[in-house]
Parts: sequence; C-alpha cells; structure tokens
Amino acid sequence: MGISASLVLGAAGAILIWAVNATVQGMNIHTIGVILLVVAAIGFVTSLFFWSSWGGFGARGPATTAAPPVAPTAPAAPVEKR
Repeated sequence: MGISASLVLGAAGAILIWAVNATVQGMNIHTIGVILLVVAAIGFVTSLFFWSSWGGFGARGPATTAAPPVAPTAPAAPVEKR
C-alpha cells in the first residue's frame, strides 16, 4: 500500500467517523471508519519507513553503465617468415 492509498483510506475513514450520521442494522459505520483510519495510519507509516528503499529522494547512487559486449574475433593467421 502506498502513500496515496493510505490517504484515500484515511479520508474514507474520517468521513465515516465524523460525517455520516446514519445507522445501519448489523454493523456500526463509525467502527468501520475507525478501522479504515487505523489501517491508513499503519500503511502511511510503513510507506514512510520504506521510502528510501522504494526510490525516495536521494535513494539512488550514481548511475553505472556496463561496457557494451565485445564480439569475439577470429585468431590471426600465422605470419610466414622469409
């Protein structure tokens, strides 16, 4: 889960906690909002913790390039001495 998904889940959880005033038989909407908000917080912290290994700012060192492959050459013919 990336930072974007964490923010979307956090926004959905916050809406369910503080903006919805409906009651539903069999489930509590506010509890679902709290669960989404907690999952979003865990995902956000995890994303920040692994930011450098996923390619965050300054995570990459200098670029290295390998030399192009060299085609094999045939051995030279022996030179005759006179």
